[in-house]
Amino acid sequence: MSFYEKLKFNADGLIPAIIQEQSTGRVLMMAWMNKEAVQKTIELGKTVFWSRSRQKYWVKGETSGHVQVVKDVAFDCDSDTLLIQVEQTGAACHEGYKSCFFRSIRDGGKTFAETEKRLIDPGDVYGQK
Repeated sequence: MSFYEKLKFNADGLIPAIIQEQSTGRVLMMAWMNKEAVQKTIELGKTVFWSRSRQKYWVKGETSGHVQVVKDVAFDCDSDTLLIQVEQTGAACHEGYKSCFFRSIRDGGKTFAETEKRLIDPGDVYGQK
């Protein structure tokens, strides 16, 4: 049985991929992949995702230059989630943060706080200014 046959995609043909910085263990982001995105990721050595909103593939960093070089691809015991360890260049988050998980709850969930500084202004990278 191949790796691809072992994976369990959801009814939409997608599987969640958790992206982790290999050198620090920090979770950078979560995105969706279909079988072709998984194959392209392995072939290219860079992360390729399926955009549910745009209904197309996107290579992380193709616009911003903040690429993710794949170091390892693993899957969980249920075969329904991927863990992709990467070497991250720049910000992983489209809002300009190193990680998409830059906010933490406070006061038992009544408030939240930003827990890291923004690396870049996303308007500069994506031509929104």
